Amino acid sequence: MAKKTDTQSPAPRVADSHDLIRVVGARVNNLKDISIEIPKRRLTVFTGISGSGKSSLVFDTVAAESQRLINETYSSFVQGFMPTLARPDVDVLEGLTTAIIVDQQRMGADPRSTVGTATDANAMLRILFSRLGKPHIGSPQAFSFNVASISGAGAVTVERSGQTVRERRSFSITGGMCPRCEGRGSVNDIDLTQLYDDSKSLNEGALTIPGYSMDGWFGRIFTGCGFFDPDKPIKKFTKRELNDLLYKEPTKIKVEGINLTYEGLIPRIRKSMLSKDVDALQPHIRAFVERAITFTICPECDGTRLSDQARSSKIKGKSIADACAMQISDLAEWVSGLKEPSVAPLLAALRHTLDSFVEIGLGYLSLNRPSGTLSGGEAQRVKMIRHLGSALTDVTYVFDEPTVGLHPHDIQRMNDLLLRLRDKGNTVLVVEHKPETIAIADHVVDLGPGAGAGGGTVCFEGTVEGLRTSGTITGRHFDDRAALKETVRKPNGTLQIRGATTNNLCNVDVDIPLGVLTVITGVAGSGKSSLVHGSIPAEGVVSVDQGAIRGSRRSNPATYTGLLEPIRKAFAKANGVKPALFSANSEGACPNCNGAGVIYTDLAMMAGVATTCEECEGKRYQAAVLDYHLGGRDISEVLAMPVTEAEEFFGTGEARIPAAHKIIQALADVGLGYLSLGQPLTTLSGGERQRLKLATHMTDKGGVYVLDEPTTGLHLADVEHLLALLDRLVDSGKSVIVIEHHQAVMAHADWIIDLGPGAGHDGGKIVFEGTPADLVTERSTLTGEHLAAYVGA
Repeated sequence: MAKKTDTQSPAPRVADSHDLIRVVGARVNNLKDISIEIPKRRLTVFTGISGSGKSSLVFDTVAAESQRLINETYSSFVQGFMPTLARPDVDVLEGLTTAIIVDQQRMGADPRSTVGTATDANAMLRILFSRLGKPHIGSPQAFSFNVASISGAGAVTVERSGQTVRERRSFSITGGMCPRCEGRGSVNDIDLTQLYDDSKSLNEGALTIPGYSMDGWFGRIFTGCGFFDPDKPIKKFTKRELNDLLYKEPTKIKVEGINLTYEGLIPRIRKSMLSKDVDALQPHIRAFVERAITFTICPECDGTRLSDQARSSKIKGKSIADACAMQISDLAEWVSGLKEPSVAPLLAALRHTLDSFVEIGLGYLSLNRPSGTLSGGEAQRVKMIRHLGSALTDVTYVFDEPTVGLHPHDIQRMNDLLLRLRDKGNTVLVVEHKPETIAIADHVVDLGPGAGAGGGTVCFEGTVEGLRTSGTITGRHFDDRAALKETVRKPNGTLQIRGATTNNLCNVDVDIPLGVLTVITGVAGSGKSSLVHGSIPAEGVVSVDQGAIRGSRRSNPATYTGLLEPIRKAFAKANGVKPALFSANSEGACPNCNGAGVIYTDLAMMAGVATTCEECEGKRYQAAVLDYHLGGRDISEVLAMPVTEAEEFFGTGEARIPAAHKIIQALADVGLGYLSLGQPLTTLSGGERQRLKLATHMTDKGGVYVLDEPTTGLHLADVEHLLALLDRLVDSGKSVIVIEHHQAVMAHADWIIDLGPGAGHDGGKIVFEGTPADLVTERSTLTGEHLAAYVGA
């Protein structure tokens, strides 16, 4: 044993002094030149009202710069295939470590993407079945519903020793794709009566498909193809003419001296509309698809997406389709029972992945669940799975509201995971509103004091105890607790649901009261969304779900809500010109930047540069358009107004527009008074987008409103505004049904329906129906226990 003779402690090393991430002069989005120091290897929670700048600081500054610097370590060839990131607008960023971002971006809704394909669990199962499955049918590809079986043969010409030799070659690939539905699990049938009115001819406008007008290129093609008479009513077409109109394969034709391709309506519709995710289509096209096309489970593969051959190979009596359909908690148990030394490392890796699902509270999912159907919270937790148990340390993990969609019972489990990641020596940065998660922070950064232009400053930095006494909005509301109502409203009717069996529902019968505020609650995966979205008839129901708002950098609150339409018409009427002049995407656009306001320069693998257009100075309109005024303002000045100012502007005087004022009032009602009408949608936070969507439906005519977790992304202070808004909706005669985990909303409800008792096949039953006061008194369910603790009963 060597003896230690030096009793003095060694001098501190310079390397040990880098314990902080220093941000100096951050100005991204609404950040006002802020400077902070974030401790490393600690759990730091960023709080503040929605739109205060949390995401701008955490995601768009710290995480974005870390990713950009890592990307720069690759060769320019590799960088050309990666997303290009511009350097954030910040003076100094020091002490950064590798950032792993786990955000709430919805997973791609591609019909072939499932929970299994998104987490590599399917890849491991395919290898397992290709090694142990009986009978053996081929490589892992033979079990993949994304690989089609193909074979081919023919002669090839090769040069060999100066001689040209012709040889016969053949090849075959065995894939697992069901040939009928091509791995989608469903087939579609097209209702021909929705494509055309057979009493009219093509020239008389028989086609009712969006975009298929006889005025443009389609008219030229149909008139000049020669396959049928465009002046003859479709019902008088011969069998061949109708077949050519509907099903003809792509055929080269010449019309007016121009080479064109003619293709039947049905193959063209399948390529242009049915190959895309329905939710990604434009609203008018989506309405047509929902009207004209019926989707049914594939009769050949029974929705499993796999061919007969792939389903014939089994391990212990189970095929890969059976394994993927099992609840993941059950599948983990089944995999644990497989003892085969030849695939031991594979089984260990698969067991770890499946156990991670269970540990993170997603054991109720199955691997064949389409990834597009996951909620924002579920998608985020699915992304977390690959990081659990990782051997990496000194990494910065960045989370965006990891408690979204979690029942209070599940939040404790999520907190434990965050602390475990920290205790391995990682820096954990969390954007969060829930007091249960803020309470476990080592360090808190509170941004505010307001939202949008009124935010972007650091109001508080320090401990949780310091936050409580800080006097900031978050500090003041940190210990807020909504009280139970003394009296609840009486229903004026019921919405009857009988024998609901969607997903995991166990033949549920329930009467949802009308004319009151009803909250549907229960642990994640208990069947809340299945009950509401799968069983409530769509007629007369306004549904505001968690689906992402789609919009480019040209989209803004004015275009998204339809507000721009009455404004353009009012400008046109006041000035005696066309409404199209007042659209930055149409005739009024600045010719230099095409109405974008900025000019983008692509620099290949380097970050692109956006410079403000010199001609319109970022106003997006050509100079002549800005000479037209309404109420003393030009169109660019109107779009720069915050909602609160616009509400006054369009409510009185010369610029009074009732249609616009109604929409602007809805924006103010949902707490978006600080947004400017022309702010790009791409700059809005998650909570702002959810409320913008709610505002667009506020003016709808439906009698029943269904809201899916409207508190997502809302600060504690904003929850009060939401409750007041829900009260206003009910008092105006609407029935409001809310799927929610937030105890403040539960306490404020008139009626609660609690599903459970567990998730997946342990849920799907009604475990409580009644008033919040009865739920607290009985404490018969998990929700009852947590609600009682919340209200201090």
